[in-house]
Parts: sequence; C-alpha cells; structure tokens
Amino acid sequence: MRRQRFPKSLCCLLITLVYGGFSSPALATQDGEPGPDSADRIALWPQGLAPGDKPLAQPQHITERSHDPMLPDRFIDHVSTPYLVVYRPARPNGNALLVIPGGGYQRVVLDKEGTALVPSLVNEGGITLFVLRYRLPGEGRADREASLADAQRAVRLIRHRAGEWNVDRQRIGVMGFSAGGHLAARLGTGFDQTVYPASDAIDVESARPNFQLLIYPVIDMIGSDTHIGSRERLLGVDPSPELLHRYALQTQVRPDTPPTFLLHAADDEAVPVGNSLLLYQSLLKAGISSEMHLFPHGGHGFGIRGTAGLTTAVWPSLALDWIASQQTAPPGAAR
Repeated sequence: MRRQRFPKSLCCLLITLVYGGFSSPALATQDGEPGPDSADRIALWPQGLAPGDKPLAQPQHITERSHDPMLPDRFIDHVSTPYLVVYRPARPNGNALLVIPGGGYQRVVLDKEGTALVPSLVNEGGITLFVLRYRLPGEGRADREASLADAQRAVRLIRHRAGEWNVDRQRIGVMGFSAGGHLAARLGTGFDQTVYPASDAIDVESARPNFQLLIYPVIDMIGSDTHIGSRERLLGVDPSPELLHRYALQTQVRPDTPPTFLLHAADDEAVPVGNSLLLYQSLLKAGISSEMHLFPHGGHGFGIRGTAGLTTAVWPSLALDWIASQQTAPPGAAR
C-alpha cells in the first residue's frame, strides 16, 4: 500500500499551527524553515561558511519522514552554512537554551527534538530556544571538530546578542539529545578548546554554557555502551585508543564543567542508560552539581511526543524546575 505524503507547501503552516510558528511565517520556506531574511533564522558565521571551511558537494537538504500532517518529522543533512532557528516566548524569563538535536552524527532532526519542545519550554516555560542546524562529520568533511565549532559559536553569538532576545547573559544553557547530547557534553567539557580561528567580536565571548541538559546522551566511546554509528561517523572505523579516550566524555569532566541535568530511559536499546551513569559518576567525583532522572520506559528518541502514558512524560516539568533552580553564575564565569 502506497503511503500518502502531505505537500511541502503545507509544512510551514502546520508547524505554525501545531508549535506556534515563527514571528514572520510569510518568510518561511516550503520545507518549514524560516527563510534567510527572517528574524528567526540566525546565521552563525558572517560569510555563511565557517572560517577555513568550504561547501559540501551536495546541497543542504530537508527530508520529511512523517505521513501525519499534524506530526511533522523533518531532518536536515549536508549543512554547509550552519544556523540557528529562534523560538521566542511571549513573556521571556531571561533563560535561553541552545538546543542540539540528535541524529547519530548523520543527520539533524528538526521536529521531534526541536519544534516539539516549543509548547512546553517556550510557551509555558518562558525560555527562548535556539535550535542548532550544525555541520556533520560524516559527509566528506575532514574536520571532526566542525560540530563543536558550531556549538561554541552559537553560545558566543547568543551571549553577544542577548539583549536583542531579552536573554540574561549568565543564564544561557545547552540541551542536547542523543548524539546531540554528545556534542552538548563536548561543549560543556571543551568550551574553551580552540577549534576555529577567532574572526570577530562575537568570538571574544565565552562559549561556556551556564548549565547543560543531556537527554539520552551518547557519552561513551570505549565500552559496550558505545553507540557505534555515532562513533564511526565522528572518529572513523578504526580510531586510536587515544582518540577514543578523548571523545569518551566521562573521561573529560573538569572542575568548571557546567551544572548538569541527565535524563535517560532504562529500556533504551540504541544508547544504553550506562552512558548517563558513566557521566554522572564522573560529575560526582569532580564535585559538579548534577541531577539525574532514570525512567523504566521510553526507549530512545522519545523527545516530547513519545512519552504518552509513561511516567517519562513529566520530564519537561522536571527540566524547567531544574533550570529555575540554577543560580546566577558567580562573578567571572562565562562573561
């Protein structure tokens, strides 16, 4: 039986209706993304391309996987010119979240771990969301630090322009899902690593998040809990022990790692719960303020949508309460 897809021209309208949409829906593209001239689409780099980078041979592409017009499920790949999509609350509370969706370092999902967050975190929670479309390592790009460069640049850009979005410079967090959780944790443990040359005043800003939320994150690169697909796309098929250790993030926790919120389902077969357990143990040893929530059911990639009827459904409220509990960073941190 042939499945019916809904027209691309409806995608933007449906996202607007279901998730609140963009401030300028008329400037959105047929794929549901805000257009390049929209105030809701923020280019990371002044020239489009990151310093020293070159465009991929394949053009950027957005694929719609859903057959339900009320549940968009897009992903983007072949990103050469990374950007942020901004979702702004009617009554901002000063908190901002850089959202890094997952996709196994093969793609970046846009709705399940992006637009689906808007009702809970933006409309109800008052948080300004910046969802990252980042460069991927496994598309013919030799630089495995490109994704981290995009994440660093995103935090610096949000901090530099915080006043435009009614964001407090000291209340900028990161939320990462799955492989996006690995990237978020790389940011939390490597925010000051030099992975691209400074090019403007934005790059003077700190890239340290004030707090981080890691949702069913990929963490380990060494043991049996490793997500093989993410590891191979990031590190290759036969990485050295030194490389594996560097990207096994439980080994990279440092005294100034941001306060951390961890969330995982015990029945996650794709990215086993051991990933979060390993990181939590390292955070405790380092004295990092941390909170971890483990649920018996949910599997992998549940986001907001996949929790109906499960105790896991409370996680957005837990996350909002935890964010609210975070105090302003001490003087000198992440200025």
